Amino acid sequence: MTLRFLIQKELTQIRRNPFLPRLIVVFPIMVMCVMPWVMNMEVKNVVVDVVDNDRSVQSQRLVHDIEHSNYFIFHGQKPTYADALKDIERTDADIVVVIPKDYSKNLTKKQIAGNLQAPTVLIAANAVNGTKGSIGSAYLSQIVTANAAPNAAAIQSRVSTLFLYNKHQNFKLFMIPALFGIVMMLMTGFLPALNIVGEKEAGTIEQINVTPVAKSTFILAKLIPYWLIALFVITVCLILAWVVYGITSAGPIWLIYLLAMLLAMFFSSLGLIISNYSDTMQQAVFVMWFFVVILMLLSGLFTPTRSMPSWSYLTTYINPMCYFVEAIRNVFIRGGGILSIAHQIFALLGIGLFMGCWAVVSYKKNS
Repeated sequence: MTLRFLIQKELTQIRRNPFLPRLIVVFPIMVMCVMPWVMNMEVKNVVVDVVDNDRSVQSQRLVHDIEHSNYFIFHGQKPTYADALKDIERTDADIVVVIPKDYSKNLTKKQIAGNLQAPTVLIAANAVNGTKGSIGSAYLSQIVTANAAPNAAAIQSRVSTLFLYNKHQNFKLFMIPALFGIVMMLMTGFLPALNIVGEKEAGTIEQINVTPVAKSTFILAKLIPYWLIALFVITVCLILAWVVYGITSAGPIWLIYLLAMLLAMFFSSLGLIISNYSDTMQQAVFVMWFFVVILMLLSGLFTPTRSMPSWSYLTTYINPMCYFVEAIRNVFIRGGGILSIAHQIFALLGIGLFMGCWAVVSYKKNS
């Protein structure tokens, strides 16, 4: 009975707040409608300068192939490599392609003899942005190879690839499940972090401290409203993914809700722990932001965890975001069942229970 009235108090405080109800509704809508369009790892609009020292039909064919590619913005032809390099130094261009003299002659010799080395084409990329430079160079290398060896390109075009998951290579399908984690992390992490410390600043926490309410009951009453918010937020995200992008889960929906609740249990407990140890709302926000950024960047949300150094990869064993991202992509994209994500479920449950117990122990009830 006491727990019911405490939960009612928390929900009333949230409802009477002029800002929180709007945030709970608007934030997931903004994330789901904006972020899938901008969080795209595909490299496009690479600006290319071309230096054609051959001026032949075949070299111009290569120039036109680059010009008509969807991945590049053709910046024009430059008379010398030095002129093109100045564009890179001014960040007006990202890559320079230098076609050597006698390119057409050497290419003809190769096609006739069959055993001569293909003519060398210089590709110089601005590697300040390493991803853009390396992937853009790889795209250009494919165009140059196809132009130099049309027979090989024709054979390659007859090779078919069967994609078992994400058949259309839609990057939104890859990122939307991860966005669920970001929304859950921010909504169920920051709001509880501001809860108890907000009552400390307002002075209302003393009214609870002088009551016989048990610490476990008080903390549970603080957590349950944010679990309800998590259910609402994940429902909004699933509906928006279906309505806006036509993307639905390949696996059971109830597994997505289970994973969301386990993640919400961890972050709401973390938020209350930070709130228990903080004296001001500003302090709670900075500490919460510190942990959120680390957990997010080391979770494999943007880059594969196996690409990290071995010492940082060890942190994935205690990072709940890592378990959540792996599990929800397994369910949402591959259609995995509960047995395929049992390891992640038990890990999230264990970490969440530990943090929940910590939240109860860390709350200092001064009577």
